[in-house]
Amino acid sequence: MVRIRDITAREILDSRGNPTLESRVVLENGAIGVASVPSGASCGAYEASELRDGDASRYGGKGVLGAVRNVRERIAELLARGNAYDQGSADRKMIELDGSKNKSVLGANAILSVSLALARASASSLGIPLYRYLGGAMANRVPVPMMNVLNGGAHASNNVDIQEFMIVPHGFATFDEALRAGSEIYFALRRILLDRGLSVAVGDEGGFAPDLSGDEEALALLVEAIEKAGYKTEQVGVAIDAAASEWADRDSYRLPKRGRVQSGSELLSFWCELSRKYPILSIEDPFAEDDFESFHCLTERLGDRLLIVGDDLFVTNADRLRMGIESESANAILIKPNQIGTVTEVLETVALAGRYGYRHILSHRSGETLDDFIADLAVASGAPMIKTGAPCRGERVAKYNRLLEISSELGGSCRFGF
Repeated sequence: MVRIRDITAREILDSRGNPTLESRVVLENGAIGVASVPSGASCGAYEASELRDGDASRYGGKGVLGAVRNVRERIAELLARGNAYDQGSADRKMIELDGSKNKSVLGANAILSVSLALARASASSLGIPLYRYLGGAMANRVPVPMMNVLNGGAHASNNVDIQEFMIVPHGFATFDEALRAGSEIYFALRRILLDRGLSVAVGDEGGFAPDLSGDEEALALLVEAIEKAGYKTEQVGVAIDAAASEWADRDSYRLPKRGRVQSGSELLSFWCELSRKYPILSIEDPFAEDDFESFHCLTERLGDRLLIVGDDLFVTNADRLRMGIESESANAILIKPNQIGTVTEVLETVALAGRYGYRHILSHRSGETLDDFIADLAVASGAPMIKTGAPCRGERVAKYNRLLEISSELGGSCRFGF
């Protein structure tokens, strides 16, 4: 057993320039773990609660000095001298100290930063990679990247309502080859946009954010870029994150940028039509976070051939996932550690998903840091795919570069693909 010697934290900035939290855990044998937490722009109502200061004189009220104090004082005292290798015990103690349903007392950002840093310190103490510490000897699967190369919705100030259009380079033997294809397609898309006089400014996750004639044009552009880069849609599919909770308007859906109003059944027909016309592999959050019925209907219609992914629907929460399992809604879950708040809860949710045949996809947030923890977590949990943005912007590329490093470390034992 190695005990925890010290825990501290500080306020840093995320990729949008907003404050976030970085925590540092030091063990008695000198091992150190440092971790920072991201923040989302499009957040589900059932996510664990970030603690923000609300002081309008600092960062427009978005400061996290209160969360920093909670780490330095309350959490540090709670976990002092505890067994660093007992991740479950440390996480449960923090949850119990918080005492709220959504971690609003200490802040999910405070709790998660310590949970991540503790896991990293423990792996360092044992002299093994983080993915091996979390996943054991059989952690050898590197996920397929889902690259958000066209942005809309809450991630961009253009006229596109669907939040993310992704390329998914799955038909390759290695992660290295898939990453290369994704990068080449990204730059082929850039050339296409420039040739048409469209903006190549990028959104929060590194994707381009031009004004388009309609959301469907984005899918056509992705297919064109795949082919222009010399690849086939059998090798590189596409995926959508609608973030439709942003559109919910009582019993209908109002697309805010175009003002179009659709019923749940009309929206379902729209997704089915797109899936017939384009090589779509995955549709994330096609309906609002409480619309289990529509999720069920779409899963029944398309779930045998593509992923229907719950993000706002499940928010990495095992209780919400059980609701989906009972209602047969969706067949995949997005995993974002800051939606739930501890490493232990993330792994429990992943295990539950696996027991009921749900695929899981590791994901970044739109407000990110250079922390690459989710890359190791994806490998540790055997995730078939990972979302971490376009092959652009340092906070996105950091995750891809870590996966390249892991692929190299695994060598001949590395598995890649769905």
